[in-house]
Amino acid sequence: MRIIAIDSSAMVATVAVTTDGVLNAEYTINHKKTHSQTLLPMIAEMCKMIELDMETVDAIAISGGPGSYTGLRIGSATAKGFGLALNKPIINVPTIDALAYNMFSSSYTICPIMDARRGQVYTGIFRFNGTVMETIKPQCIMMIDELIAELDKIKEPVMFLGDGIDTQKDVIEEKMITEHHYAPASMNRQKASSLAALAEIYYAEGKIETAREHKPEYLRLSQAERELKEKMKHD
Repeated sequence: MRIIAIDSSAMVATVAVTTDGVLNAEYTINHKKTHSQTLLPMIAEMCKMIELDMETVDAIAISGGPGSYTGLRIGSATAKGFGLALNKPIINVPTIDALAYNMFSSSYTICPIMDARRGQVYTGIFRFNGTVMETIKPQCIMMIDELIAELDKIKEPVMFLGDGIDTQKDVIEEKMITEHHYAPASMNRQKASSLAALAEIYYAEGKIETAREHKPEYLRLSQAERELKEKMKHD
């Protein structure tokens, strides 16, 4: 079972190839370049280094959202392009679930947070029962204050990860009562290897789609769509 995994849902661009649960290659960049500049060259370089014949890939895993609108569209278009050209299925993994999977088998309550601006975060709440990840709260968008209150009600030590820490850490430190920690650099951003590992489970469960069926999950309207909706209210 060979999977190529692609995640461009945030500032991080990350791609990986796994074969039967073994990581063959992973290439991650977290820098101020657009994914349209980095993603395809990263995939090409990775495939060159491990002499990968794309025809031997069984499925393409994609971080399907939420996240950056532009990043998700670029990642989705890339996955769809490979899926159509190779006639391979897409494994659409929720961004927040894949991020939580970085903390495999952790004893903490796991709470990924991605900055959604205006005091909001893309988030979800997870825990591991041994090696099985359980969803306490599916990925959603919510105010950081509401998330903190919900985590305080659970009353279990929390591990935060994701780029939302950069913008919300001061609020968390001020308002959160429950014991909490922040994941280290090796785990606190999107990793295509985690995406691929979770995608392999999805594949075994039959959670696949065709390239034509695939579309990103934004969780909210784009700024242009919100502005149009607001304008129509007043017309």
